[in-house]
Amino acid sequence: MFSIESWQEIFETIRKNKLRTFLTAFSVFLGIFILVILMGFSNGIENGVTTQFESDATNKISIRTGTTTKGYQGLNPGRRLQLRNGDYDNLNQKYENNIEYKTATYSTWGGQVNYKTQQGNYRIEGANADQQFIENQDMVSGRFLNQADLDENNKVAIIGQQMKMDLFKDEDPIGKMIMLNNNVNFQVVGVYTDPGGSREESRLFIPLTTAQQVFNAGQDIRSIAYTVKMEENFDQAVATSAAMSESIEQELRSRFTVNPEDRSAIYVSNTLEEAEKIYGLIDTIRMVFWFIGIGTIIAGIVGVSNIMLIIVKERTKEIGIRKALGALPSQITGMILQEAIFITALSGLVGLLAGVFVLEALSPLVETDFLRYPKADLGTSLTTLAILIIAGALAGYIPARRASNIKPIEALRDE
Repeated sequence: MFSIESWQEIFETIRKNKLRTFLTAFSVFLGIFILVILMGFSNGIENGVTTQFESDATNKISIRTGTTTKGYQGLNPGRRLQLRNGDYDNLNQKYENNIEYKTATYSTWGGQVNYKTQQGNYRIEGANADQQFIENQDMVSGRFLNQADLDENNKVAIIGQQMKMDLFKDEDPIGKMIMLNNNVNFQVVGVYTDPGGSREESRLFIPLTTAQQVFNAGQDIRSIAYTVKMEENFDQAVATSAAMSESIEQELRSRFTVNPEDRSAIYVSNTLEEAEKIYGLIDTIRMVFWFIGIGTIIAGIVGVSNIMLIIVKERTKEIGIRKALGALPSQITGMILQEAIFITALSGLVGLLAGVFVLEALSPLVETDFLRYPKADLGTSLTTLAILIIAGALAGYIPARRASNIKPIEALRDE
């Protein structure tokens, strides 16, 4: 029940002990402020990592080969390993039951692309039809590659949104002809956008079979990529993906006769396994941040509890008189708890609002690869609010219990 007298007493106590109350409230303010800032940056780290993984499918396995650095079974180091169509076909057949999407690629760096008077250097990649899904690309207009393009060696091209803006400006590129490396014409049939941003959108895709023909690559391919069929249990999906990655690596090492300790000759990466590790790290970081923030809040709670103990000591005689006049222990307890919760909640709420304000101000200014848009979400704010109420009750519990146990006769004798 609301009582104006109770609030008058609270404000009178605060007025008499301004400095002590301010310092105690500041410790609670600082604890909540630090917690909100830490949680905001924790969310920012998660946003940054999520953005990094959005550029490709999270269940992606990438396969590349390089140059051997160690001799093995009579073979010298320095051999350049080359993937071929047959390797791709064999892996497809062996792991068919685990594969969701698949593609092989043949790419050139810095290929020249011309459209009328506009030109630029872009990465040209020959790929299969599933490349769109492995790269998490969305079509802005037109279509992506299809099986008919691969079967017929069609000279069609899919360009990124950044390329479209560079070469075509406001013109619709669908159906237009572009020239690659000043000697081969391709028709643009699609424009895609990529969550990886302008760098990912500065690529041009053509059918793999056409790329091998145009660039005299024969059966050579540069890389292979798969996405693994997801399972209901994430841990099981990670285990399946890891097992498939390990099996592919061992098979290719056997195929190319590579030293088991030569890590640079054959590279098989597993984004699902990497995602599990990184998100596990994020959870650890979040727990550490909570630990630091809660620790700081506990320091504030101890401060509030101490000041309430002092207040109880100073008001011992007053409390004794109240009890002598018939005040119930629950009324005395409520009076002390109300004051403790008020100081804690008010200072904590100010700390919460200050933390949210600082994060909102900093959020547009902070954008790195692994830190984006740090801000306190609704769940964090509600959790913090609950912490404030609990903290206030805990801070006043011991002083309130001591006050309720004061005996009137002893209180009246107190000096």
